[in-house]
Amino acid sequence: MQELALHLFERMGMLLILAFILTRIPLFRQLLDRKGISGVQSVFYSCLFGLFGILGTYAGVVVEEGGISTSFWLMPLTKDQALAHAALVGVVIGGLMGGPRVGFGGGLLAGAHLLYMGGYTGLAGAITAPLIGVLAGGVARFFAQERVVSPAKALFVGMFAEVLFMGVILICAEDSLKAIELVNLIGLPMVLTNSISIAVFTTMLRVALAEEERAAAYETEKALHIAEAALPHLKQGLTYRTAQAVADLLLRELKTTTAVAVTDTERLLAHAGAASRTIEPGEEISSSMAKKVIATGELHVVDHAEDIQPQHPSLGAAILVPMLEGSQIVGVIQLYFKRPQDIGRVELAMARGLGQLISYQLGATSHENMAKLMKEAELKLLQAQIHPHFLYNTLNAIHSLIRSDPQLARHATMQLGAFMRLNAKLMASRATTVREEMELLRAYLDIIQIRFEDQFNFHCALEPGLEELQIPPATLQMLAENSIKHGLRNTASGGLIKLTLRRDGDMAVVLLEDNGSGISPVLLERLGERPLHESGGTGIGIYNINQRLMGMYGREARLIIENVAEGGLRISFRIPCSVLEGSRCREAN
Repeated sequence: MQELALHLFERMGMLLILAFILTRIPLFRQLLDRKGISGVQSVFYSCLFGLFGILGTYAGVVVEEGGISTSFWLMPLTKDQALAHAALVGVVIGGLMGGPRVGFGGGLLAGAHLLYMGGYTGLAGAITAPLIGVLAGGVARFFAQERVVSPAKALFVGMFAEVLFMGVILICAEDSLKAIELVNLIGLPMVLTNSISIAVFTTMLRVALAEEERAAAYETEKALHIAEAALPHLKQGLTYRTAQAVADLLLRELKTTTAVAVTDTERLLAHAGAASRTIEPGEEISSSMAKKVIATGELHVVDHAEDIQPQHPSLGAAILVPMLEGSQIVGVIQLYFKRPQDIGRVELAMARGLGQLISYQLGATSHENMAKLMKEAELKLLQAQIHPHFLYNTLNAIHSLIRSDPQLARHATMQLGAFMRLNAKLMASRATTVREEMELLRAYLDIIQIRFEDQFNFHCALEPGLEELQIPPATLQMLAENSIKHGLRNTASGGLIKLTLRRDGDMAVVLLEDNGSGISPVLLERLGERPLHESGGTGIGIYNINQRLMGMYGREARLIIENVAEGGLRISFRIPCSVLEGSRCREAN
């Protein structure tokens, strides 16, 4: 028995080497996906595992009259000969990997061969093999949540298969004593060697699966890196220059590709790698598959050279990856390979992940740009609503002054012209300096004080060196306007608006206070965080200022709005001195 076990272990070692080679074959590793297989595929895998079972038969040892024969090649056996074999190893593995249909098919083929080999155990093998294949497939279905059955479960299934085989030998035998003697001789060696072999094989599959998952994780990380590197180019839009930069980047990073092309929805924008000299940027898309990708927005694999643009001997296959901006197709990335066999699951996963990442980033960039445009449009709309009202009131005041005080009317007209000119200049840009902002504010306040001579006074304390500090346009003017329209609206005289701009360490603090009526605590919590809809104003001006400040300098630059204990409202914000153009704060110190 010990000698028999050693011979079986020795021969199963060679069989496991072959099994390890099988795990390297991509077609075999498709079974790891646990997806439904077609009828044709079931026949193919049945034949594959059936042949594996036949090899296990030839790896067996002939037992005759209590002795063993270790000949390398087996011939059909006589009635007095029996075979200690590993045919059920391939059948069990087929069932565990491919399910009941594959297990049954592989068992039929292996069992038919055992019946052909004959001998004392031939009939028992022919009966047991298909049955074991179905049972192993049932076990795989029961543990369907596992991509590969664990080695411990596989070991148990292998032991059960061999025990069942021994039982069928005893049932089918004409001579019970001889059958018992045979089972005592071959039973334990076959149970040990075959069950351990099945467990080792499932361990190999798990290792292969782990390798594949590590490779997929690596490709996913690479796709993320490529997408991040390509984003600065794609943010500028799909032009010939940016498309060429993306194509060069992809060719450099994707070692398995032969060439890379980038298109928009109508023409080829760039090409890098093989066949670069045969194509001109701007050439219209002629590939039917590329047009299909643009129409459907779905990734496609081209495995025929005639469907590839451009035609070149080095380009035999391609992956066409759509680029989406939101739900709109904006272009296609074409990854070329020499042969269809060069496109594996890893390449497809990488291409799909790359396309999704680029599309997501393009969508995020588009959303970001749209948000900026909407905020700018909102501010423009606000200005368009404010200026006519301000303009009409000022013109009416000038009309009244023409007769009573022509000199003051002339001054008001000049200040109005200066205000409108400065406002148009500042609103055309995204940022302005404190110096320019103060010119706009003084022109505005000069006009307002002509209309409401005794309503308020304005005091400004501007620390030297901060004149070139960058802030959003009309920030100070709109804050002062808010104090006049809301804080001092019930004040006929004696009002005060005080603007202070000073340093506080590395930050510049802008502070505007009035001695008006303040604001209710309920509205105070929400003012600046979102537009309000209560009577007396929408708060959209303060909200816009707050959003533009945070958009330019971050959350720390948000407006801080609070009531003053003595009466009135205080609005402040802080921005870093490092944004000064020209002299920095430390130089001013």
